[in-house]
Amino acid sequence: MCTAVTYKTKDFYFGRTLDYDASYGEEVTVTPRNFPLTFRDMGTLDRHYAIIGMAHVVDDYPLYFDGVNEKGLAMAGLNFVGYAHYGKMQPGKENVAQFEFIPWILARCASVEEARERIEKINLTDTAFSGDLPPAQLHWIIADHHEAITVEAVEAGLRVYDNPAGVLTNNPPFDEQLFQLNNFMHLSPKPPENRFSEKLDLRAYSRGMGALGLPGDLSSQSRFVRAAFVKLNSRSGTMETESVSQFFHILESVAQPRGCCDLGDGSFERTIYSSCCNTDKGIYYYTAYDNHQITAVHLHREKLDDVFLVRYPLVLTEQIRYEN
Repeated sequence: MCTAVTYKTKDFYFGRTLDYDASYGEEVTVTPRNFPLTFRDMGTLDRHYAIIGMAHVVDDYPLYFDGVNEKGLAMAGLNFVGYAHYGKMQPGKENVAQFEFIPWILARCASVEEARERIEKINLTDTAFSGDLPPAQLHWIIADHHEAITVEAVEAGLRVYDNPAGVLTNNPPFDEQLFQLNNFMHLSPKPPENRFSEKLDLRAYSRGMGALGLPGDLSSQSRFVRAAFVKLNSRSGTMETESVSQFFHILESVAQPRGCCDLGDGSFERTIYSSCCNTDKGIYYYTAYDNHQITAVHLHREKLDDVFLVRYPLVLTEQIRYEN
């Protein structure tokens, strides 16, 4: 289970948590402009926008969990188990395999507006990457400096929703997730007022009581509400360090500690990594479960006209700064 969030100060930030019980050996991966992106049914793109993001690289192909291109368009895929539905090839459509969706959009589109136009032509297929890697059941958030959308491939077809919250988790479908926020419109970062009864002298006895009722469990619907509340009420300065720090604090509100989500057989879901990308500057930041120090990779410090993937294995062990 995962959570994706957008955040804006002077620049625009996009990132997510990846919550699972095992790592896929993900790496921060740069796909330069001239790396040939070969698609199963759509030929090869020899020239395209450069992309940076988190990927599991198999046979020199980047299977992106999330990414941002050099134009500032960001995209992430999150689990959507039980709802996702992909079809077979359709004539007259851009037949894109589920695992190709992120590079197909980020390689070609400079904005959410362009992505919307491209999605109208797409048929997401159930073509597997390999026998060991069947199609993952996902839905996606796509965002830029101006707007965010959610894309879901369901049995009724491809659905595109405006995402005014700039947040996505997992199940249920996005329109139901968004509707549930109506149940929490009373929440506030300010102290509560007594609306219970004027006949009773009821008073706030602690700071933070305006948020009484904010869900605290790890379910995807509760994480959606919590992440939306924290993100939409977050305040920070506009400097890069302040903005990035605040972004990771937003993600910490939905982080999963090992042991709290028991999957059986000694397996526990945990937040494997958290990411934050300044989409305007092309800087990809991340932390790992056992490494809270923020590590950064800068897209524009790479040779973006190259033909080879650039891969940075994650720094997974805790980096502690001793003072004595």
